[in-house]
Amino acid sequence: MRTMIRSAAALVTATAAVFALSGTADAQPADVWAGCPDGAVCIYPQDQNPAVKPSNIYYSYGAHNLSNQFGRHWVLNNQYGGATASLCTGSGGRGCGNPIAQGTGVYADLTPINSIALNRP
Repeated sequence: MRTMIRSAAALVTATAAVFALSGTADAQPADVWAGCPDGAVCIYPQDQNPAVKPSNIYYSYGAHNLSNQFGRHWVLNNQYGGATASLCTGSGGRGCGNPIAQGTGVYADLTPINSIALNRP
């Protein structure tokens, strides 16, 4: 009787492990927003409306120079902890406009924009 109980317990444990591992293999993080990963700021291709798949993804704080970004683009701030992002007319994060709050986005003309700054909270 004990052998049967141990065998049944081992089978249940093995089955649960297989389901747990196979269930997460294809799962995406719950906080992906329009293809923009959690903790990132994303720029989407020109005139892609609605935003579906980003063309530029930024994770690190500080300024990031842009090149060949013209016309209207979605810029989504999917950072957390109160971090903001700013679009800047100068390179190296100079001449920045109003910050984009976490969990929000703007549909902006990037023609005059030369950099994007990811700001610590």
